[in-house]
Amino acid sequence: MNSIAKPSASSSSSSSSSTTSIHQVPELDSDETHRIADLTFRRYSSSSSSASRTGQGTAILWFRNDLRVLDNEALYKAWLSSDSVLPVYCVDPRLFGTTYHFGFPKTGALRAQFLIECLADLKKNLIKYGLNLLIRHGKPEEILPSLAKAFGAHTVYAQKETCSEELNVERLVSKGLQQVVLQSSSESRSNTNNPKLQLIWGTTMYHIDDLPFDTSSLPDVYTQFRKSVEAKCNIRSCIRTPTCLGPPPSIDDWGCVPSMDQLGVYSQSQNVSKGMKFVGGESAALGRVNEYFWRKDLLRIYKETRNGMLGPDYSTKFSPWLASGSLSPRFIHEEVKRYEKEREANNSTYWVLFELIWRDYFRFLSVKYGNSLFHLGGPRKVEHRWSQNKNMFEYWRDGRTGYPLIDANMKELSTTGFMSNRGRQIVCSFLVRDMGIDWRLGAEWFETCLLDYDPCSNYGNWTYGAGVGNDPREDRYFSIPKQAQTYDPEGEYVAYWLPQLRALPKDKRNFPGKSYIEQVVPLKFKTVSKHSSQDMALAARRTNFRGRK
Repeated sequence: MNSIAKPSASSSSSSSSSTTSIHQVPELDSDETHRIADLTFRRYSSSSSSASRTGQGTAILWFRNDLRVLDNEALYKAWLSSDSVLPVYCVDPRLFGTTYHFGFPKTGALRAQFLIECLADLKKNLIKYGLNLLIRHGKPEEILPSLAKAFGAHTVYAQKETCSEELNVERLVSKGLQQVVLQSSSESRSNTNNPKLQLIWGTTMYHIDDLPFDTSSLPDVYTQFRKSVEAKCNIRSCIRTPTCLGPPPSIDDWGCVPSMDQLGVYSQSQNVSKGMKFVGGESAALGRVNEYFWRKDLLRIYKETRNGMLGPDYSTKFSPWLASGSLSPRFIHEEVKRYEKEREANNSTYWVLFELIWRDYFRFLSVKYGNSLFHLGGPRKVEHRWSQNKNMFEYWRDGRTGYPLIDANMKELSTTGFMSNRGRQIVCSFLVRDMGIDWRLGAEWFETCLLDYDPCSNYGNWTYGAGVGNDPREDRYFSIPKQAQTYDPEGEYVAYWLPQLRALPKDKRNFPGKSYIEQVVPLKFKTVSKHSSQDMALAARRTNFRGRK
């Protein structure tokens, strides 16, 4: 695999090789990645011994979107409450079905490949801690009660989720466990009980129990939320993991990490041909944190570079690992604080935490507003007539709108499973403002493609972008000419993804006229207007497709 030695937001050159290069994220080789991961695990290990483990019997740990060992409270509680832990991952066929309204693949090939890598790495890391990962194909509500019965497990531990599909699975698992009758160790046959589902909060930097308000009273303005939690809440420390988590139960067949065929994903597109190739798994996640913060020392300039669009290093790129739970937001917080103590504290070091608070905010909003995040009118039930014109949507989806900045971003998405913060805002605004297309089409296409998809951040951002979010002030138009002039002034980004534009003068690449395909719609605002100046004024306050880095 090709890798550029020092990629950056402006690293693409005009050479022909720059149009086909692949940037692995992290840039480290496998041996170095695992060396860094092992050092980090040791730093976050505890002196807890088997003497401090007072539990008995078997506990099942049901892995969901928390595919990590470090700072996994569900894993720690399962270990503490038992003398044997059975880690399980259920390959749920519903995750590989179709999206709710428009029938797109629910998990695209690139994210499926990333998941496979996450599971392979999790299995290796659990083995290092004296455990293993049981992989079973099927619905959790069928698999987990069966395992609880077979192994006499008293509790199933899992990370708590917040959106309807995940909550429904939790209810079905709980109901299935209630049908399992466990015989007590007591001699009395009448002394029976059922295994319990114990759900542990673990997705956010700020713990839900530490908020200074109930989620039903969550502020509808992000700034109010942020100022309140920063003033009144402490961020909990990472869980220190015992050096040995074994033994697991005796199992003959732990199952294999699934293949793409076994996931029902049949596509050649999981192989990235250019742009960024993210490596799945907790080890790669820890390697990227080390690389970005410490090895390349990029944390100190994050705020200045985060609006870039080209290359791996204009932003942290932590979001795919955060979404899969391969990386703990509390670990990032502790690393930022360590960096501030050992190197430098400035606006950039704070801004990484600022973005993590956005991510928290969308998670808590999903608790407050429930399914309205997925409704056409959003949390505020806004009435608007949207188009669902299939041909127009496909121009946008395939990067054939005639606007290079839109087309380049959409080609990056389909090729790599990633798009910059800035790009996400621009393509969202174009779809809903200029094309007038139903925002849910865009949200569901992002659900298919994004490596860093999670329902809270994705649909929360799209409701904001469409002007139907909980905060009515978050409703603005992105002028493509202004965005191009500001964030891709020499057309390097569009020339990378649309090589036919590279031969044009740099100032013409974003404005190629008849040298490029015909524009499918006119822009709502063609010139730099008050909307563009408002855009720039707001940029300092909110410059990301929120909760992403």
